[in-house]
Amino acid sequence: LELPRADTAPKCLACHALDVPAEQRAKTFDATDGVSCESCHGPASNWLGPHTTKSWTHDQSVQAGMVDTRDLARRSERCLTCHLGTAEKFVDHEMIAAGHPDLYFELASFQAVMPQHWKEPLDKDPWLEVRALAVGQAVQLREQLKRAARNAQGNIWPEYADLDCFACHHSLTAAKDSWRQERGYSARRPGNPPWNLSRYAIFRQLVNEVDRGSAQQLESAINRLYGMVTALNGERAQIAAQATGTAGLADQLAQRMQAAPFDQAMTMRLLRGISGDAGYISEQGERPAEQAAMALDSLFVAYQRTVKVANAEQIRNAIHALFQQLEDPSAYNAFKFAQQMRALNGLLR
Repeated sequence: LELPRADTAPKCLACHALDVPAEQRAKTFDATDGVSCESCHGPASNWLGPHTTKSWTHDQSVQAGMVDTRDLARRSERCLTCHLGTAEKFVDHEMIAAGHPDLYFELASFQAVMPQHWKEPLDKDPWLEVRALAVGQAVQLREQLKRAARNAQGNIWPEYADLDCFACHHSLTAAKDSWRQERGYSARRPGNPPWNLSRYAIFRQLVNEVDRGSAQQLESAINRLYGMVTALNGERAQIAAQATGTAGLADQLAQRMQAAPFDQAMTMRLLRGISGDAGYISEQGERPAEQAAMALDSLFVAYQRTVKVANAEQIRNAIHALFQQLEDPSAYNAFKFAQQMRALNGLLR
């Protein structure tokens, strides 16, 4: 990209460090701290000292400028400013071609591997991890739709980072050995790279569980946008309008997920619903399959926390087998992944 050193390039520092104007930096500011507390929690000058005192409340911190990460939608949104991007900081196809990894995200999974420095109120909400997954899926779909709207009105269209990377970037095989050839190309012209549906493929099961009417409305809107984006020569203003309108629906659903009554029965229905949707999810490609594996893992961890499962080891092994199929994107095979999903589904009794 002909950038200077990565540790001084604003394009890199936007996410990989706390990069703020010089006039906003305290004397102790050090960019080499990388992703620090304020990257997630916001500017701390008004609350850093007081928030550790005994009488100080979380609400006081929020009023003083702290980002309210107890709000799951706000938490997801904050994570996604880097893990998906904004108008100011983003990973586009040019950066991916230069070597930056493609971006993906699943709130519950990403939280699980963080050094946890906060307490989740599981005593008040035993199924908070399921709620976090649901809200995270809603918010990442909303933010993807906003990005599609921005890019449709930008200088470069199509922005290939919005599409399914592995539709193009995979090892070529003889047609007789290609799962893509065997699957076919319904709803799009062969050769046109499809829109990346990974941020919808799992969420559609969650919406169907909470509000079937909204699920049908969302599916119709997503299918329309999918056709417009995948056509590659669609009217950009129409694409932006469709993406913006659908983002509004996803935002409403994020709020619904915040208040939805998640419990043991619903968590098991979600496990069965996602693993039972094997054909649709796997045929969308490696990225939706990746979301399925992460979601199923997160859901089962949450389920097992409160329910003793007799065949838990078999289920864990079946989920692990899903992740194994995702280790090499070129080796991904939709039919084999679907077969493993169905095997897992059969264990969820």
